[in-house]
Amino acid sequence: MGGTKTDAVVVTSEGAIAARARLATGWGGDEIVRTAVAAVHAVATDAGIGLNEIVSVGVGIPGQIEAGTGRVWHAVNLGVDELDLAGAVAPVLGIPVRVENDVKAAAFGAYALRGSAHGLDLRHGSMAYLNLGTGIAAGIVADGVLWRGARGTAGEVGHISIDPHGPICRCGQRGCIEALAGGGAIAERWNRPAPLPVRDVFDAADAGDPEALALRAGLARGVAAAVRILVLTADVDVVVLGGGVAALGERLMADVAAELAASAEASPFMRSLRLEERVELLPAGSPAAALGAALIGAHDPEPEEVVRYG
Repeated sequence: MGGTKTDAVVVTSEGAIAARARLATGWGGDEIVRTAVAAVHAVATDAGIGLNEIVSVGVGIPGQIEAGTGRVWHAVNLGVDELDLAGAVAPVLGIPVRVENDVKAAAFGAYALRGSAHGLDLRHGSMAYLNLGTGIAAGIVADGVLWRGARGTAGEVGHISIDPHGPICRCGQRGCIEALAGGGAIAERWNRPAPLPVRDVFDAADAGDPEALALRAGLARGVAAAVRILVLTADVDVVVLGGGVAALGERLMADVAAELAASAEASPFMRSLRLEERVELLPAGSPAAALGAALIGAHDPEPEEVVRYG
């Protein structure tokens, strides 16, 4: 469930996606519950199955998820301060419901998709999924297990400050990765009407606009910093970029690769990490978040282990 749309999939017991449906996300607790229920009905209809054939539901949603419960806190872009989402949805559907943070769900799904695409053993290896959207956050999967950390904040790299003199972040610090590379922060600083502000910044930068060039350079700097942090702290095999900003594709990747190369130029140690080779883009249109949520919904409580997809 995102700030504007909800993506739902039906996953078979063999791990294949049997149907997919999208609908608008409501605003506020009651509408979030209604949207979740409607999404399950819509995707079940598309799959040609009844609710009695669905054995579990998993929901990925922005905000903090209280460990061991389906309670959501501080999903501010959905108008939710506190909501027992699982407790509200499960009785209506008559199906067990589990809830996870949306970025962590996307990381879980991206790990399964990437493993299946490359024929990898999902019980081994590690990946960080770096979500570049309105905000910046990451999810980490190691040896098929989703890593939450002691309080569920593992991967929250967006609010690491990399420039004490940089722009003010909504968290109150200066120069956070999110303040430099988050789509919301860039749109606010660009402050020009455009349906896709970050793409507008890139286009203006290509035309030589100095303000756009500075914003575009800051975005690359922020993403490159997040990649370095994820590799240096968790030593993941690969960092996969996803989210709305990642839709810029190779235009973004080229900037990030150049920033990583420049920062490693004076450091033999950083060069040895081969960071440019450890960054990938999530394929456009990937159902990673919905798939990850469904897989999480199908697993027993803690820890989650990824099953092979496809």
